[in-house]
Amino acid sequence: MAASALRWVFLVLILAGVLSLSGCAGGSSYSTNTSTYTISGTISPVSGGSGATLNLSGAASGSTTADGSGNYSFTDLTSGLYVVTPSHSGYTFNPSSQSVTISGDSATGVNFAVSQQVSKSVALSWVASVSVVSGYNVYRGTSNGGPYVKINPTLIPTLNYTDTTVTSGNTYYYVCTSVDSSGVESIDSNQVSAAIP
Repeated sequence: MAASALRWVFLVLILAGVLSLSGCAGGSSYSTNTSTYTISGTISPVSGGSGATLNLSGAASGSTTADGSGNYSFTDLTSGLYVVTPSHSGYTFNPSSQSVTISGDSATGVNFAVSQQVSKSVALSWVASVSVVSGYNVYRGTSNGGPYVKINPTLIPTLNYTDTTVTSGNTYYYVCTSVDSSGVESIDSNQVSAAIP
């Protein structure tokens, strides 16, 4: 191959970033500088942060687990926009996710506060029907006076039921019915309400 053709091949390879030449006779020096960065932070308190999973999305994706002190990091990242989202069963995070822009420097202090989720429920009880019944149904609504939707999957054979599907900040309205052995359902009981803090 002629010298001019060989220089052309090297030139193409150098421009494509395939070769890094330095100190070659008649050539120039070229190297690629691909900097990588880190996103890191802490989840506190440690009781909820330790063992939490953090998911990364955006310019790259991945996941990591916070260490025993609630610290985490994503390494070998390039410049770009990322979103960090923590999760840990039984806990809520503030904020629920954070956007991070990396532009020439690592991002530290991408921190989250965690709190344990408190289960909310409403315990309901009623007086037995004077008729012989097969069981009871419980209906719930979010407006005073209904409409109501049945919340028990099967007939309730006892005189109580716990609604575990309530959420904070809502008021729920309940009525109960009895069902006889023929499947005939009574009219609604008196309505009761529960405000969930």
